[in-house]
Amino acid sequence: MLRTLSCVSLLALLAVVCLIGSPAAAQQNLPVPEQSPAASVTQTVGITEITISYHRPAVRARAIWGALVPYNAVWRAGANENTTIRISDPVMIQGKPLPAGTYGLHMIPGEKEWTIIFSKNSTSWGSYSYDQKEDALRVTTVPEQTPLQEWLSYQIEPAAAGSATISLRWEKLKVPFRAEVDIPATVLRKAREEYLRGLARFGWQGWYQAANYCAMQKLDLDEALSWIDRSIQMNKNFANLWVKADLLMQTGKKDQAAKMKQDALAVGTEAAVNTAGYQYLGAGRVSEAIELFSLNVEKYPDSWNVFDSLAEGYATQGDKAKAKEYYSKALSKVTDEDQKARIRQAISVLGSQ
Repeated sequence: MLRTLSCVSLLALLAVVCLIGSPAAAQQNLPVPEQSPAASVTQTVGITEITISYHRPAVRARAIWGALVPYNAVWRAGANENTTIRISDPVMIQGKPLPAGTYGLHMIPGEKEWTIIFSKNSTSWGSYSYDQKEDALRVTTVPEQTPLQEWLSYQIEPAAAGSATISLRWEKLKVPFRAEVDIPATVLRKAREEYLRGLARFGWQGWYQAANYCAMQKLDLDEALSWIDRSIQMNKNFANLWVKADLLMQTGKKDQAAKMKQDALAVGTEAAVNTAGYQYLGAGRVSEAIELFSLNVEKYPDSWNVFDSLAEGYATQGDKAKAKEYYSKALSKVTDEDQKARIRQAISVLGSQ
């Protein structure tokens, strides 16, 4: 005799039977091209990555602004799903702060001014369920006239080391807004929260690199001193001793800085001193670079390379006479033909200026 099925069991069985008999359960939709294809654009600004993901509608001879896309109404700034913008670090948008994160990107077109909206909801379909209470930021911008752009696109154009202009372009309109990154603050935040909490904390190089960045940028000097002390405890060498001397000098401890420089030079090799010199040169601290290159010339007078580096320092400073003098000394000592050709070319360029 069969046991009677409960109502719940019977309903479950019927659901399974329906699924087995449903064509939708046995197949997926055939992939076909979208009328408004998906696209994305990514740009690194400083060390911050900005990515916009969107769908690209075409004009197709339609009236766009004030017609297909109404004025004074929230628009999804693309087609289909949410247009999204992902920002890996805090930024300033049109001069206003926006935390790191992924945002739904919406816009309110106007005849003379547009509103750009960054919504905390980035997973909705278009702007149909947009809720102003979920705004993370609103800014305004002025659109610009451009040549015809058939397919909607986004561009992220670097404007400087820490800034970029983000633009929507469609039909005959360009809608730009500015993104700015505080590069030193971003680097230090990553150093504190990520870099020095990872594998880097177990070697002298990680603490040295973080402290050296602070020294070159002339910021957070007390914290940098604590970092460089940890580096020195792990492995005392020219690189970290010289950075400590730099930090001590910047904090007004000149006598301690002078003593630390002597300790550093006592263990410094030609390559180590030269490398430090180029770090200062790259940071725009030309006088400090020349100081290091000059010390190397005193210590290694038979090396063509130290004269070549000192010449480059003076060339960067704009002292052509001294640059030619030291390039000539380097040329008299070097034996490699490729290096000779390069140095002659450097002298020639200085002569033509």
